Amino acid sequence: MKRSALTLIAAAAFPAAALAWSDQPVDLTKDHPEVPVASEEDGRYLTEDGIPTFHVAEDGTVDWMTFSGFRRYHSECHVCHGPDGEGSTYAPKIKNSAVNMEYYDFIDVVVNGRTVGNSVMPHFGDNRNVMCFLDDIYVYLKARGMDAIPRGRPAKKEPKSDAFREAEDACMG
Repeated sequence: MKRSALTLIAAAAFPAAALAWSDQPVDLTKDHPEVPVASEEDGRYLTEDGIPTFHVAEDGTVDWMTFSGFRRYHSECHVCHGPDGEGSTYAPKIKNSAVNMEYYDFIDVVVNGRTVGNSVMPHFGDNRNVMCFLDDIYVYLKARGMDAIPRGRPAKKEPKSDAFREAEDACMG
């Protein structure tokens, strides 16, 4: 039997194990409980379970966290994971991971790193440029994974609230 046939059989028998979080497609018609906005506090949008999420207005204006996440992702993450979370030859796309993984699993991987075979995701738990904006990065990637925003810098953004400014100042020192 050819190797490709074996791969197809294995993928059919063990679909979750056959694909990494980043390789699992995002079904935009499926219910994703960590996506819908249930509340808003000082420009921070949250799901029913208090998980940060994105908000895109009808005119394309993104919330501050999504915009900030775009900036922080491209300053720290895209070097390995490619522009807009699309992946590279060096590391997988992670825009789907932000949708397919649970929030706390995503955070754990970024904070503590992970090794899978020869693939190594370094830990970023001591990097303030990541940790102070980890929710922003997560929200941006989730918006990309759900195709809520196109590739590239968001053209319109909500203003940065005083609460975001104070949190950033406190975290960055």
